[in-house]
Amino acid sequence: MKDNSRAVPAGYSNIAPGYIASVVTCLEMREKPVGAPVPLPEGFSLQPLADRNPDAYRNLFRKVGANWLWFSRLIMSDETLISVLQNSRREIYVIRHNSEDAGLMELDFSEPGEVELVFLGLTSDVTGKGIGRAVMSAATELAWAKPVRRFWVHTCTFDHPSALGFYIRSGFEPYERRVEVQADPRLSGHLPLDAAPHVPIIAAR
Repeated sequence: MKDNSRAVPAGYSNIAPGYIASVVTCLEMREKPVGAPVPLPEGFSLQPLADRNPDAYRNLFRKVGANWLWFSRLIMSDETLISVLQNSRREIYVIRHNSEDAGLMELDFSEPGEVELVFLGLTSDVTGKGIGRAVMSAATELAWAKPVRRFWVHTCTFDHPSALGFYIRSGFEPYERRVEVQADPRLSGHLPLDAAPHVPIIAAR
């Protein structure tokens, strides 16, 4: 196994103005958890993404992830994003509440024998109602319905404060930490300036 223990030096490291940094925790499960699936509450459904138009997808992505600085799909070119959305080894689902989009869930089966939970997020109006637990249950069922040996996910310190504990309670075990540094997507216009107020903007002077 590669030793990354000295990849980031001990102590403080300066982050350039205009950039953001987060601590990423990677988690995995090596076998399907025991227990009956958790059904979605009445009025909620999990539907395969029908509209693969990149602009429509970005709108949903912002709606779900802006408060947590989701930006990876926003900075992609249309060509790259279209290739992601049309990849047959990716299963992308919209969480619907009656007739409204209320969340996003994506599984990536690109690597043989494993599946990544790339995204799982809900809009703010439906959080705290047990929906996440039901969606995670559905994601787990979908993941382990394929011949996989590992199901993994990563979360970071920009995410909802309960995200890491939620994944651990769902059966994932932490195995690695990383530090991610990126240009602040609010300063580039990919997200509004008032997105993720818990992460202050430090712009170059």
